[in-house]
Amino acid sequence: MTIVPISFAEASAFVARHHRHHMPSVGHKFSVAVEQAGVIVGVAVVGRPVAKGNQDGWTLEVTRLATDGTRNACSMLYRAAWRSAAAMGYRRLITYTLVSERGASLRGAGFKLLGERRGGSWSRASRPRIDLHPLQEKLLWEVRA
Repeated sequence: MTIVPISFAEASAFVARHHRHHMPSVGHKFSVAVEQAGVIVGVAVVGRPVAKGNQDGWTLEVTRLATDGTRNACSMLYRAAWRSAAAMGYRRLITYTLVSERGASLRGAGFKLLGERRGGSWSRASRPRIDLHPLQEKLLWEVRA
């Protein structure tokens, strides 16, 4: 397997086809892919942190990661995302998983579990939204320089 560049449009199309519970992201700072025998088997989309509390100018977030199930693709993508973010001068990369997800790929890529974060809806009376994502608690992971 090899890490390769990928456009946001191509990464979004892959996420739409393969992600278990999320639609594609709205934007990104960069995306990376992993290919095997010339076929894209996974993508990572990295952007500005969604939560305002993490928007310190030094942190990026893996907002989407999707694979076709190819073994070790997730770990390769998380590691490549961190190497790319660090090369750009960022000091921290975070991501969230569902509590039901084991996190083996994240541990394999050097991420540390920070703990559980409450889930819930982003919808507010002043800004109503339709929730199309899981609303349960999440696990926050990070890797730092």
